[in-house]
Amino acid sequence: MSDEPAADPDDPSDGAAGDPDDGPLDGGSITEGSLLRPLFRLAWPIVVIQLLQVTYNIVDTLYLGRFSAEAVGAISLAFPLIFLLIAVAGGFTTAGAILVAQYTGADGDGSAGLVAGQTIFTVSVLSVLIGIGGYFYTRPALRILPSDAETAVTVIPLAADYMEVIFAGIPLMFGFFVFSALMRGYGDTRTPMAVMFVSVLLNVLLDPFFIFGFEGNPLFAWLAAVPGLAALDPVALEATLLSMTGITGIGIRGAALATILSRGVATAIGLWVLFGTGYGPDVTLGHLVPDLDFIRDIFRLGLPSSVEQTTSALAMITLTAMIVTFSPPVVAAYGLGNRLISLVFLPAMGLGRAIDTMVGQNLGANRADRAGKAVKFAATTGAGVMFLVAVVAVTFTEPIVGAFLGDVPDAPATIGYAVEYVQIRSVEFAFIGVSQVILGAFRGAGNTKTAMVISIVTLWVGRVASVAYLVFVAGWGETGVWVGMALGNVLGAILGVAWFSRGTWTERYIDDPEPGVDPVGDD
Repeated sequence: MSDEPAADPDDPSDGAAGDPDDGPLDGGSITEGSLLRPLFRLAWPIVVIQLLQVTYNIVDTLYLGRFSAEAVGAISLAFPLIFLLIAVAGGFTTAGAILVAQYTGADGDGSAGLVAGQTIFTVSVLSVLIGIGGYFYTRPALRILPSDAETAVTVIPLAADYMEVIFAGIPLMFGFFVFSALMRGYGDTRTPMAVMFVSVLLNVLLDPFFIFGFEGNPLFAWLAAVPGLAALDPVALEATLLSMTGITGIGIRGAALATILSRGVATAIGLWVLFGTGYGPDVTLGHLVPDLDFIRDIFRLGLPSSVEQTTSALAMITLTAMIVTFSPPVVAAYGLGNRLISLVFLPAMGLGRAIDTMVGQNLGANRADRAGKAVKFAATTGAGVMFLVAVVAVTFTEPIVGAFLGDVPDAPATIGYAVEYVQIRSVEFAFIGVSQVILGAFRGAGNTKTAMVISIVTLWVGRVASVAYLVFVAGWGETGVWVGMALGNVLGAILGVAWFSRGTWTERYIDDPEPGVDPVGDD
């Protein structure tokens, strides 16, 4: 903790002790002084990380939208099936972040390093198993979807091509997820942001060449429209390169391969940061040796988060099964709208994950009062920010949506459906800001079971049941999908605030910050 007197914890705008520019956040700056400053310093890199995360998908969508509308629909079908298996191990990265946060707040650096090492080992083993299982389950899983006849012929085979490549390289993706979660728990969100930037830049460079090669590559046409570069005749250069190499790209598989390679680079850098530098928890190679007591505790804390994420993926798959009964333009609009809304989600997600760390470290330091004030401040901020985002989204929906599709078949119909979808869902944006903060607070406190229950009700009652009723009973068609999707986070925010107000979340999860003992308390 800081040696300087703490600022007034009741004033969220009060200055923090110490220099705000002194390196990554540590336990002192998070558990003392201002609430606004550490919340902002944690949240903005997380928003950037998530923006860069979404950039992977947006870059794929931009280029595949020039390839075909069916390819855009394919990645919208592929994502929930991929996320289903990613979620199995994803909960354990959450467990690592929570334990590292609480040990860091309690000044238990040795235990934080050991938890980090055991989390890396556990998730690495799971990712290999998931990659193997996912590769072989892809086509059988897609075959059972009750697809529209045209969608089954034109969209689903492309989704299978994409998914097989992703699953083959999924251990490379998981490495960065673990690195980012552990660093977030420690209080450093800026280092993962820098690593993510390198990875996304690489993906942007690889994507067009892996998808198109040197035949019909839109990158060359875009370069030809840039003043100064037009004189170099990029289109002619593309034709020359095609004649020299014969490389025509591998379509949707190329988009997946570019993502996997870019993620692999991020994983390599992340592991080097953890083991080869002084950043993050004090983890060594010796901490990778399996410790069954720690692994058991990671499973005990991580399993509810894993179940939460898995049921979330199952909900998405159920929704996808309903969506594929519609025509390809509706399927593509659903995928396109979801990708745009994932951008809208970023400020709320940033606040939610920042609160995860702030609650964890403050409870670790026995500052439950400060943790509660941070949650209330973040929830209010999140609701206000997301309301402004909703206004912008409604005002500029059509030009934003239109930018993601080129002159391909069904583009006008797809754009029309997507505009309606985004505008209807804007009603829920302020509720997203509240629900993400509340869920982050429960996770940071180690109450992952509570977060699991709220998430399951949000998705299965608020969203899946609503869509099913509005589409198949009320007969609202695709509008029923859009309205049903918007109801989920409204219900989740109401339920989360009511549960949080009970005040049963304020006990920290860990018992003893020293290594060599059971690292967590009673569940």
